[in-house]
Amino acid sequence: MMSLQPYLYAMISTLSVLQVFASDTYTAAVYEHAVILPDVTDKPVSLDEALVLMNRNIDVLEVAIKEAAQQGAHIIVTPEDSVYGWNFTREALYPYLEDIPDPQVNWIPCTDPQRFAPAPVQERLSCLARNNSIYVVANMGDKKPCNCSDPKCPRDGHYQYNTNVVFDSQGKLVARYHKYNLFRSETQFDYPKEPEMVTFNTSFGNFGIFTCFDILFHDPAVVLVKKLHVDTVLFPTAWMNVLPFLSAIEIHSAWAMGIGVNLLASNTHNTLMAMTGSGIYAPDGPRAYHYDMETENGHLLTTQLSSHPHLSPTYPAAVNWSSYATSIKQFHVDKNTFMGAVRSDNFTFTELITIAGNHTVCQKDLCCHLIYRMVEKREDEVYVLGAFDGLHGSVIKYYWQICTLLKCKTMDLKTCGQPVTTTQTRFEAFSLSGTFGTKYVFPEVLLSGVRLAPGEFQVLNDGCLKNNNGPAKLILTVTLFGRYYEKDPPHPLRNSP
Repeated sequence: MMSLQPYLYAMISTLSVLQVFASDTYTAAVYEHAVILPDVTDKPVSLDEALVLMNRNIDVLEVAIKEAAQQGAHIIVTPEDSVYGWNFTREALYPYLEDIPDPQVNWIPCTDPQRFAPAPVQERLSCLARNNSIYVVANMGDKKPCNCSDPKCPRDGHYQYNTNVVFDSQGKLVARYHKYNLFRSETQFDYPKEPEMVTFNTSFGNFGIFTCFDILFHDPAVVLVKKLHVDTVLFPTAWMNVLPFLSAIEIHSAWAMGIGVNLLASNTHNTLMAMTGSGIYAPDGPRAYHYDMETENGHLLTTQLSSHPHLSPTYPAAVNWSSYATSIKQFHVDKNTFMGAVRSDNFTFTELITIAGNHTVCQKDLCCHLIYRMVEKREDEVYVLGAFDGLHGSVIKYYWQICTLLKCKTMDLKTCGQPVTTTQTRFEAFSLSGTFGTKYVFPEVLLSGVRLAPGEFQVLNDGCLKNNNGPAKLILTVTLFGRYYEKDPPHPLRNSP
Protein backbone atom coordinates (compact mmCIF):
# COMPACT_ATOMS: atom_id res chain seq x y z
CA MET A 1 0.00 0.00 0.00
CA MET A 2 1.43 3.37 -0.97
CA SER A 3 1.98 6.27 1.38
CA LEU A 4 0.01 9.46 0.85
CA GLN A 5 2.91 11.58 -0.46
CA PRO A 6 3.42 10.01 -3.91
CA TYR A 7 -0.22 10.24 -4.87
CA LEU A 8 -1.15 12.29 -7.88
CA TYR A 9 -3.65 14.71 -6.44
CA ALA A 10 -6.32 16.18 -8.65
CA MET A 11 -7.61 18.59 -6.07
CA ILE A 12 -10.14 20.78 -7.77
CA SER A 13 -10.44 22.93 -4.68
CA THR A 14 -8.87 22.67 -1.25
CA LEU A 15 -10.57 21.06 1.70
CA SER A 16 -11.94 24.12 3.43
CA VAL A 17 -13.66 25.07 6.63
CA LEU A 18 -17.44 24.79 6.32
CA GLN A 19 -18.76 27.78 4.49
CA VAL A 20 -20.78 30.34 6.43
CA PHE A 21 -23.81 29.86 4.21
CA ALA A 22 -23.35 26.14 3.60
CA SER A 23 -26.44 23.96 3.54
CA ASP A 24 -27.06 21.38 6.25
CA THR A 25 -28.87 19.12 3.78
CA TYR A 26 -29.14 18.70 0.03
CA THR A 27 -31.17 16.67 -2.43
CA ALA A 28 -29.26 13.95 -4.27
CA ALA A 29 -30.30 12.04 -7.38
CA VAL A 30 -29.03 8.93 -9.14
CA TYR A 31 -30.31 7.48 -12.39
CA GLU A 32 -30.18 3.80 -13.36
CA HIS A 33 -29.89 3.84 -17.14
CA ALA A 34 -30.76 1.07 -19.62
CA VAL A 35 -27.87 1.82 -21.95
CA ILE A 36 -28.41 1.77 -25.71
CA LEU A 37 -25.54 -0.43 -26.88
CA PRO A 38 -23.51 -0.24 -30.09
CA ASP A 39 -23.27 -3.08 -32.56
CA VAL A 40 -20.40 -5.38 -31.66
CA THR A 41 -17.52 -4.77 -34.06
CA ASP A 42 -13.73 -4.95 -34.09
CA LYS A 43 -13.51 -2.07 -36.55
CA PRO A 44 -13.97 1.57 -35.57
CA VAL A 45 -17.12 3.34 -36.73
CA SER A 46 -16.98 6.90 -38.01
CA LEU A 47 -16.96 9.83 -35.61
CA ASP A 48 -20.44 10.78 -36.82
CA GLU A 49 -21.81 7.27 -36.17
CA ALA A 50 -20.27 7.26 -32.69
CA LEU A 51 -21.83 10.62 -31.90
CA VAL A 52 -25.27 9.44 -33.04
CA LEU A 53 -25.20 6.58 -30.52
CA MET A 54 -23.89 8.81 -27.72
CA ASN A 55 -26.58 11.40 -28.36
CA ARG A 56 -29.27 8.71 -28.21
CA ASN A 57 -28.08 7.79 -24.72
CA ILE A 58 -27.71 11.41 -23.65
CA ASP A 59 -31.29 12.03 -24.87
CA VAL A 60 -32.43 9.54 -22.22
CA LEU A 61 -30.14 11.03 -19.57
CA GLU A 62 -31.48 14.49 -20.40
CA VAL A 63 -35.00 13.47 -19.41
CA ALA A 64 -33.72 12.13 -16.07
CA ILE A 65 -31.59 15.22 -15.43
CA LYS A 66 -34.51 17.56 -16.09
CA GLU A 67 -36.80 15.51 -13.85
CA ALA A 68 -34.23 15.46 -11.05
CA ALA A 69 -33.82 19.23 -11.30
CA GLN A 70 -37.59 19.69 -11.17
CA GLN A 71 -37.61 17.64 -7.96
CA GLY A 72 -35.07 20.02 -6.44
CA ALA A 73 -31.96 17.88 -6.79
CA HIS A 74 -28.64 19.67 -6.39
CA ILE A 75 -26.62 16.89 -8.04
CA ILE A 76 -27.30 13.82 -10.20
CA VAL A 77 -25.05 10.83 -10.83
CA THR A 78 -25.38 8.79 -14.03
CA PRO A 79 -23.82 5.33 -14.55
CA GLU A 80 -20.52 4.07 -15.82
CA ASP A 81 -20.60 3.32 -19.58
CA SER A 82 -23.92 5.17 -19.86
CA VAL A 83 -22.91 7.29 -22.87
CA TYR A 84 -21.65 4.55 -25.21
CA GLY A 85 -21.95 1.10 -23.59
CA TRP A 86 -19.30 -1.64 -23.49
CA ASN A 87 -17.85 -4.66 -25.35
CA PHE A 88 -15.32 -2.59 -27.30
CA THR A 89 -11.89 -3.48 -28.56
CA ARG A 90 -9.31 -0.78 -27.98
CA GLU A 91 -9.51 0.29 -31.62
CA ALA A 92 -13.31 0.24 -31.78
CA LEU A 93 -13.60 2.51 -28.73
CA TYR A 94 -11.44 5.31 -30.13
CA PRO A 95 -14.16 7.23 -32.09
CA TYR A 96 -16.15 7.60 -28.85
CA LEU A 97 -13.33 9.34 -26.95
CA GLU A 98 -12.76 13.04 -26.36
CA ASP A 99 -9.78 14.92 -24.98
CA ILE A 100 -10.93 16.00 -21.50
CA PRO A 101 -8.80 18.84 -20.10
CA ASP A 102 -7.66 19.31 -16.53
CA PRO A 103 -10.48 21.15 -14.70
CA GLN A 104 -7.98 23.79 -13.60
CA VAL A 105 -8.34 25.33 -17.07
CA ASN A 106 -11.60 26.92 -15.85
CA TRP A 107 -13.80 25.87 -18.78
CA ILE A 108 -17.54 25.95 -19.43
CA PRO A 109 -17.98 23.88 -22.61
CA CYS A 110 -21.57 25.08 -23.03
CA THR A 111 -20.52 28.73 -23.49
CA ASP A 112 -17.08 28.17 -25.06
CA PRO A 113 -17.36 24.90 -27.04
CA GLN A 114 -14.48 25.66 -29.44
CA ARG A 115 -11.83 26.12 -26.77
CA PHE A 116 -11.02 22.39 -26.59
CA ALA A 117 -12.92 21.24 -29.66
CA PRO A 118 -14.02 18.80 -30.80
CA ALA A 119 -15.89 18.02 -27.57
CA PRO A 120 -19.58 17.55 -28.44
CA VAL A 121 -20.32 15.24 -25.50
CA GLN A 122 -18.71 17.57 -22.97
CA GLU A 123 -20.56 20.49 -24.51
CA ARG A 124 -23.91 18.76 -24.24
CA LEU A 125 -23.38 17.56 -20.66
CA SER A 126 -22.22 21.04 -19.67
CA CYS A 127 -25.35 22.58 -21.17
CA LEU A 128 -27.58 20.08 -19.40
CA ALA A 129 -26.00 21.09 -16.09
CA ARG A 130 -26.14 24.82 -16.86
CA ASN A 131 -29.66 24.89 -18.30
CA ASN A 132 -31.08 22.92 -15.37
CA SER A 133 -28.94 24.47 -12.59
CA ILE A 134 -27.76 21.09 -11.34
CA TYR A 135 -24.41 19.35 -10.90
CA VAL A 136 -24.13 16.53 -13.47
CA VAL A 137 -21.84 13.52 -12.98
CA ALA A 138 -21.21 11.40 -16.07
CA ASN A 139 -18.83 8.70 -17.31
CA MET A 140 -17.13 8.88 -20.70
CA GLY A 141 -13.81 8.16 -22.41
CA ASP A 142 -10.71 10.38 -22.33
CA LYS A 143 -7.80 10.21 -24.80
CA LYS A 144 -4.35 11.61 -24.17
CA PRO A 145 -1.52 11.64 -26.77
CA CYS A 146 1.93 10.30 -25.89
CA ASN A 147 5.15 9.42 -27.71
CA CYS A 148 8.24 7.26 -27.52
CA SER A 149 9.78 9.46 -24.80
CA ASP A 150 7.22 7.85 -22.48
CA PRO A 151 8.28 4.20 -22.00
CA LYS A 152 4.68 3.22 -21.16
CA CYS A 153 3.11 4.93 -24.17
CA PRO A 154 0.85 2.44 -26.00
CA ARG A 155 1.79 1.46 -29.53
CA ASP A 156 -1.03 3.50 -31.03
CA GLY A 157 0.41 6.70 -29.54
CA HIS A 158 -2.26 7.60 -27.01
CA TYR A 159 -3.73 6.63 -23.65
CA GLN A 160 -7.41 5.74 -23.28
CA TYR A 161 -8.98 6.25 -19.85
CA ASN A 162 -12.30 5.27 -18.31
CA THR A 163 -13.22 8.72 -17.01
CA ASN A 164 -15.76 10.44 -14.77
CA VAL A 165 -16.53 14.12 -15.29
CA VAL A 166 -18.47 16.56 -13.12
CA PHE A 167 -20.06 19.80 -14.36
CA ASP A 168 -21.34 22.28 -11.80
CA SER A 169 -24.67 24.10 -11.97
CA GLN A 170 -23.10 26.75 -14.25
CA GLY A 171 -21.84 24.07 -16.64
CA LYS A 172 -18.20 24.41 -15.57
CA LEU A 173 -15.99 21.32 -15.63
CA VAL A 174 -15.01 20.93 -11.96
CA ALA A 175 -13.74 17.35 -11.74
CA ARG A 176 -12.13 14.69 -13.93
CA TYR A 177 -11.23 11.23 -12.61
CA HIS A 178 -9.45 8.40 -14.46
CA LYS A 179 -10.50 4.97 -13.15
CA TYR A 180 -7.57 3.36 -11.33
CA ASN A 181 -8.84 -0.18 -10.71
CA LEU A 182 -9.98 -1.50 -14.06
CA PHE A 183 -12.07 -4.66 -14.15
CA ARG A 184 -10.29 -7.53 -15.86
CA SER A 185 -12.38 -7.23 -19.07
CA GLU A 186 -11.65 -3.50 -19.56
CA THR A 187 -8.73 -4.10 -21.93
CA GLN A 188 -9.82 -1.16 -24.10
CA PHE A 189 -8.60 1.22 -21.38
CA ASP A 190 -5.20 2.05 -19.92
CA TYR A 191 -4.29 2.19 -16.24
CA PRO A 192 -3.39 5.65 -14.89
CA LYS A 193 0.19 5.82 -13.65
CA GLU A 194 -0.91 6.84 -10.15
CA PRO A 195 -4.24 6.83 -8.28
CA GLU A 196 -5.97 10.20 -8.53
CA MET A 197 -7.56 11.66 -5.41
CA VAL A 198 -10.24 13.86 -6.95
CA THR A 199 -12.34 16.12 -4.73
CA PHE A 200 -14.33 19.30 -5.16
CA ASN A 201 -16.09 21.52 -2.67
CA THR A 202 -19.65 22.91 -2.86
CA SER A 203 -22.00 24.85 -0.62
CA PHE A 204 -23.60 21.51 0.26
CA GLY A 205 -20.53 19.48 1.15
CA ASN A 206 -17.18 18.17 0.00
CA PHE A 207 -17.30 15.49 -2.68
CA GLY A 208 -14.98 12.74 -3.89
CA ILE A 209 -15.36 10.50 -6.91
CA PHE A 210 -14.31 7.08 -8.18
CA THR A 211 -15.71 4.30 -10.38
CA CYS A 212 -17.16 0.80 -9.96
CA PHE A 213 -14.34 -1.71 -9.16
CA ASP A 214 -12.46 1.04 -7.28
CA ILE A 215 -14.80 0.57 -4.31
CA LEU A 216 -13.19 -2.77 -3.42
CA PHE A 217 -9.67 -1.35 -3.04
CA HIS A 218 -7.80 0.98 -0.71
CA ASP A 219 -6.75 3.49 -3.35
CA PRO A 220 -8.47 5.82 -4.00
CA ALA A 221 -11.61 4.84 -2.06
CA VAL A 222 -10.35 4.67 1.52
CA VAL A 223 -7.98 7.61 1.10
CA LEU A 224 -10.79 9.93 -0.04
CA VAL A 225 -12.84 9.17 3.08
CA LYS A 226 -10.28 8.59 5.80
CA LYS A 227 -7.52 11.05 4.83
CA LEU A 228 -9.27 13.68 2.70
CA HIS A 229 -12.52 13.51 4.70
CA VAL A 230 -15.05 13.89 1.89
CA ASP A 231 -18.70 14.03 2.90
CA THR A 232 -20.12 12.25 -0.15
CA VAL A 233 -18.67 9.86 -2.71
CA LEU A 234 -19.99 9.95 -6.29
CA PHE A 235 -19.99 6.46 -7.75
CA PRO A 236 -20.84 5.69 -11.39
CA THR A 237 -20.81 1.91 -11.84
CA ALA A 238 -21.65 -0.93 -14.21
CA TRP A 239 -22.09 -3.58 -11.53
CA MET A 240 -22.99 -7.19 -12.32
CA ASN A 241 -24.85 -8.66 -9.37
CA VAL A 242 -23.33 -11.78 -7.85
CA LEU A 243 -25.37 -13.25 -5.00
CA PRO A 244 -25.11 -14.06 -2.16
CA PHE A 245 -22.59 -11.31 -1.32
CA LEU A 246 -21.76 -9.04 -4.22
CA SER A 247 -25.15 -7.71 -5.23
CA ALA A 248 -24.88 -3.99 -5.91
CA ILE A 249 -27.30 -2.68 -3.29
CA GLU A 250 -25.88 -5.03 -0.65
CA ILE A 251 -22.17 -4.27 -0.96
CA HIS A 252 -22.57 -0.55 -1.76
CA SER A 253 -24.86 0.04 1.22
CA ALA A 254 -22.50 -1.95 3.44
CA TRP A 255 -19.49 0.07 2.27
CA ALA A 256 -21.19 3.40 3.02
CA MET A 257 -22.10 2.23 6.54
CA GLY A 258 -18.76 0.59 7.26
CA ILE A 259 -16.60 3.50 6.16
CA GLY A 260 -18.99 6.27 7.30
CA VAL A 261 -19.80 8.37 4.23
CA ASN A 262 -22.66 9.24 1.88
CA LEU A 263 -22.52 7.22 -1.35
CA LEU A 264 -24.43 8.08 -4.53
CA ALA A 265 -24.31 4.86 -6.56
CA SER A 266 -25.66 4.89 -10.11
CA ASN A 267 -25.71 1.52 -11.88
CA THR A 268 -26.38 0.59 -15.48
CA HIS A 269 -29.50 -1.51 -16.15
CA ASN A 270 -29.21 -4.69 -18.20
CA THR A 271 -30.95 -7.78 -16.85
CA LEU A 272 -29.20 -10.14 -19.31
CA MET A 273 -25.94 -9.19 -17.61
CA ALA A 274 -27.51 -9.04 -14.11
CA MET A 275 -26.87 -5.30 -13.97
CA THR A 276 -29.22 -3.44 -11.65
CA GLY A 277 -29.09 -1.90 -8.21
CA SER A 278 -28.64 1.82 -7.63
CA GLY A 279 -28.93 3.70 -4.39
CA ILE A 280 -28.42 6.74 -2.22
CA TYR A 281 -26.73 5.53 0.94
CA ALA A 282 -25.80 7.24 4.22
CA PRO A 283 -23.53 6.14 7.09
CA ASP A 284 -26.55 5.07 9.15
CA GLY A 285 -28.24 3.15 6.34
CA PRO A 286 -29.79 3.41 2.87
CA ARG A 287 -31.98 6.41 2.09
CA ALA A 288 -33.31 5.13 -1.26
CA TYR A 289 -32.45 2.21 -3.53
CA HIS A 290 -33.69 0.42 -6.64
CA TYR A 291 -33.30 -3.23 -7.68
CA ASP A 292 -35.20 -4.56 -10.70
CA MET A 293 -34.48 -7.82 -12.52
CA GLU A 294 -37.95 -7.94 -14.08
CA THR A 295 -38.01 -5.03 -16.55
CA GLU A 296 -35.61 -3.18 -18.84
CA ASN A 297 -36.63 0.27 -17.62
CA GLY A 298 -34.43 3.03 -16.26
CA HIS A 299 -35.22 4.52 -12.87
CA LEU A 300 -34.61 7.84 -11.10
CA LEU A 301 -34.04 8.09 -7.34
CA THR A 302 -34.03 11.35 -5.38
CA THR A 303 -33.81 11.92 -1.64
CA GLN A 304 -32.39 14.29 0.95
CA LEU A 305 -29.01 13.76 2.61
CA SER A 306 -26.96 15.43 5.30
CA SER A 307 -24.33 17.67 3.71
CA HIS A 308 -21.83 16.83 6.45
CA PRO A 309 -22.88 13.43 7.84
CA HIS A 310 -20.01 13.23 10.34
CA LEU A 311 -21.60 16.22 12.14
CA SER A 312 -25.04 14.61 12.25
CA PRO A 313 -26.38 13.30 15.58
CA THR A 314 -27.18 10.01 13.82
CA TYR A 315 -23.58 9.48 12.66
CA PRO A 316 -22.52 6.03 13.89
CA ALA A 317 -20.01 5.76 16.70
CA ALA A 318 -16.58 4.26 16.05
CA VAL A 319 -16.54 0.45 16.04
CA ASN A 320 -13.88 -1.96 17.27
CA TRP A 321 -14.82 -4.80 14.95
CA SER A 322 -13.13 -7.61 16.89
CA SER A 323 -13.84 -6.44 20.44
CA TYR A 324 -16.93 -8.54 21.17
CA ALA A 325 -15.76 -11.67 19.37
CA THR A 326 -12.38 -11.73 21.11
CA SER A 327 -13.73 -10.91 24.57
CA ILE A 328 -16.49 -13.50 24.95
CA LYS A 329 -15.95 -17.03 26.07
CA GLN A 330 -15.80 -18.81 22.77
CA PHE A 331 -18.87 -20.82 21.89
CA HIS A 332 -18.40 -24.48 21.21
CA VAL A 333 -16.52 -24.67 17.92
CA ASP A 334 -18.60 -26.84 15.63
CA LYS A 335 -16.89 -30.08 14.64
CA ASN A 336 -19.46 -30.86 11.96
CA THR A 337 -18.13 -28.28 9.56
CA PHE A 338 -17.84 -28.68 5.82
CA MET A 339 -16.25 -26.78 2.97
CA GLY A 340 -18.45 -25.03 0.45
CA ALA A 341 -17.75 -22.80 -2.52
CA VAL A 342 -19.14 -19.31 -2.92
CA ARG A 343 -18.09 -18.98 -6.54
CA SER A 344 -14.35 -19.67 -6.27
CA ASP A 345 -14.02 -18.91 -2.54
CA ASN A 346 -13.84 -21.93 -0.21
CA PHE A 347 -15.85 -21.17 2.94
CA THR A 348 -15.96 -23.18 6.13
CA PHE A 349 -19.64 -23.79 6.96
CA THR A 350 -21.65 -25.28 9.78
CA GLU A 351 -25.37 -26.04 9.50
CA LEU A 352 -27.97 -24.47 11.81
CA ILE A 353 -29.89 -27.59 12.68
CA THR A 354 -32.08 -26.27 15.52
CA ILE A 355 -34.63 -23.49 15.83
CA ALA A 356 -32.24 -21.46 18.03
CA GLY A 357 -28.68 -21.68 19.24
CA ASN A 358 -25.16 -20.35 19.18
CA HIS A 359 -22.32 -21.42 16.94
CA THR A 360 -18.68 -20.70 16.22
CA VAL A 361 -16.97 -21.53 12.94
CA CYS A 362 -13.34 -20.70 12.18
CA GLN A 363 -11.06 -20.44 9.16
CA LYS A 364 -7.40 -19.49 9.58
CA ASP A 365 -7.31 -16.44 11.90
CA LEU A 366 -11.03 -15.64 11.63
CA CYS A 367 -13.62 -17.06 14.00
CA CYS A 368 -17.26 -16.12 13.46
CA HIS A 369 -19.78 -16.21 16.30
CA LEU A 370 -23.55 -16.40 15.82
CA ILE A 371 -26.50 -16.34 18.23
CA TYR A 372 -29.87 -16.78 16.51
CA ARG A 373 -33.52 -17.66 16.96
CA MET A 374 -35.94 -18.62 14.16
CA VAL A 375 -39.73 -18.42 14.36
CA GLU A 376 -39.78 -22.03 13.19
CA LYS A 377 -37.26 -24.50 11.80
CA ARG A 378 -38.58 -25.32 8.35
CA GLU A 379 -37.92 -28.76 6.93
CA ASP A 380 -37.50 -27.47 3.38
CA GLU A 381 -34.86 -24.77 3.96
CA VAL A 382 -31.27 -24.90 5.21
CA TYR A 383 -29.17 -22.12 6.78
CA VAL A 384 -25.46 -22.12 7.56
CA LEU A 385 -22.91 -20.01 9.39
CA GLY A 386 -19.81 -19.47 7.28
CA ALA A 387 -16.30 -18.06 7.54
CA PHE A 388 -13.85 -17.09 4.81
CA ASP A 389 -10.33 -15.79 5.38
CA GLY A 390 -8.37 -15.51 2.16
CA LEU A 391 -7.82 -14.09 -1.30
CA HIS A 392 -10.81 -13.53 -3.59
CA GLY A 393 -10.64 -13.15 -7.37
CA SER A 394 -9.29 -15.05 -10.35
CA VAL A 395 -6.86 -12.64 -12.03
CA ILE A 396 -6.96 -9.56 -9.78
CA LYS A 397 -6.88 -10.89 -6.22
CA TYR A 398 -7.76 -9.08 -3.00
CA TYR A 399 -8.10 -10.23 0.62
CA TRP A 400 -11.46 -10.78 2.34
CA GLN A 401 -12.44 -11.81 5.84
CA ILE A 402 -16.15 -12.69 5.84
CA CYS A 403 -18.58 -13.86 8.51
CA THR A 404 -22.03 -14.77 7.18
CA LEU A 405 -25.35 -16.32 8.00
CA LEU A 406 -26.89 -17.45 4.72
CA LYS A 407 -29.59 -19.59 3.18
CA CYS A 408 -28.56 -22.51 0.97
CA LYS A 409 -30.16 -22.89 -2.44
CA THR A 410 -31.62 -26.34 -1.70
CA MET A 411 -31.55 -28.94 1.08
CA ASP A 412 -28.33 -30.26 -0.46
CA LEU A 413 -25.43 -28.74 1.49
CA LYS A 414 -23.40 -28.64 -1.72
CA THR A 415 -25.62 -25.73 -2.82
CA CYS A 416 -24.69 -23.52 0.14
CA GLY A 417 -23.23 -20.34 -1.32
CA GLN A 418 -25.13 -20.52 -4.62
CA PRO A 419 -27.42 -17.59 -5.53
CA VAL A 420 -30.76 -17.47 -3.69
CA THR A 421 -33.37 -14.71 -3.98
CA THR A 422 -36.27 -15.84 -1.76
CA THR A 423 -36.90 -17.56 1.58
CA GLN A 424 -39.74 -18.53 3.91
CA THR A 425 -37.68 -18.69 7.11
CA ARG A 426 -38.21 -15.87 9.59
CA PHE A 427 -35.61 -14.90 12.17
CA GLU A 428 -36.70 -13.33 15.45
CA ALA A 429 -33.14 -12.57 16.52
CA PHE A 430 -29.55 -12.74 15.35
CA SER A 431 -26.18 -11.53 16.60
CA LEU A 432 -23.10 -11.95 14.39
CA SER A 433 -19.49 -11.05 15.20
CA GLY A 434 -15.97 -12.05 14.20
CA THR A 435 -12.32 -11.88 15.21
CA PHE A 436 -11.41 -9.58 12.34
CA GLY A 437 -7.81 -8.59 11.75
CA THR A 438 -8.84 -5.47 9.86
CA LYS A 439 -10.61 -2.28 10.92
CA TYR A 440 -12.42 -2.08 7.59
CA VAL A 441 -15.58 -4.14 8.01
CA PHE A 442 -18.82 -3.53 6.13
CA PRO A 443 -22.15 -4.78 7.59
CA GLU A 444 -25.37 -5.62 5.74
CA VAL A 445 -28.56 -7.69 5.95
CA LEU A 446 -30.30 -8.89 2.80
CA LEU A 447 -33.98 -9.85 2.93
CA SER A 448 -36.09 -12.14 0.76
CA GLY A 449 -36.64 -10.65 -2.69
CA VAL A 450 -33.15 -9.07 -2.63
CA ARG A 451 -34.22 -6.19 -0.41
CA LEU A 452 -32.29 -4.16 2.12
CA ALA A 453 -33.37 -3.80 5.74
CA PRO A 454 -32.98 -0.12 6.74
CA GLY A 455 -33.58 0.41 10.44
CA GLU A 456 -33.90 -3.32 11.10
CA PHE A 457 -30.41 -3.92 12.52
CA GLN A 458 -27.62 -2.13 14.34
CA VAL A 459 -23.89 -2.43 14.79
CA LEU A 460 -22.73 -2.06 18.37
CA ASN A 461 -19.43 -0.34 19.06
CA ASP A 462 -17.93 -3.70 20.06
CA GLY A 463 -18.43 -5.03 16.50
CA CYS A 464 -21.58 -7.06 17.06
CA LEU A 465 -24.16 -6.93 14.24
CA LYS A 466 -27.60 -7.63 15.68
CA ASN A 467 -31.25 -7.18 14.81
CA ASN A 468 -33.41 -4.46 16.30
CA ASN A 469 -36.58 -5.41 18.13
CA GLY A 470 -39.50 -5.76 15.76
CA PRO A 471 -41.32 -8.26 13.57
CA ALA A 472 -39.39 -11.35 12.49
CA LYS A 473 -37.76 -10.98 9.07
CA LEU A 474 -37.34 -13.23 6.03
CA ILE A 475 -33.54 -13.22 5.89
CA LEU A 476 -31.36 -14.30 2.97
CA THR A 477 -28.01 -13.23 4.44
CA VAL A 478 -26.52 -11.45 7.44
CA THR A 479 -22.93 -10.57 6.61
CA LEU A 480 -19.86 -8.79 7.89
CA PHE A 481 -17.48 -8.09 4.98
CA GLY A 482 -13.93 -7.45 6.13
CA ARG A 483 -11.37 -6.05 3.67
CA TYR A 484 -7.81 -6.75 4.70
CA TYR A 485 -6.04 -4.30 2.38
CA GLU A 486 -2.61 -4.96 3.89
CA LYS A 487 -2.74 -8.55 2.62
CA ASP A 488 -3.53 -7.71 -1.00
CA PRO A 489 -0.87 -9.07 -3.39
CA PRO A 490 0.73 -6.84 -6.05
CA HIS A 491 -1.59 -6.01 -8.94
CA PRO A 492 -0.81 -8.40 -11.86
CA LEU A 493 -1.89 -6.10 -14.71
CA ARG A 494 -1.36 -2.46 -13.76
CA ASN A 495 2.36 -2.42 -14.55
CA SER A 496 2.19 -4.70 -17.55
CA PRO A 497 3.60 -3.24 -20.77
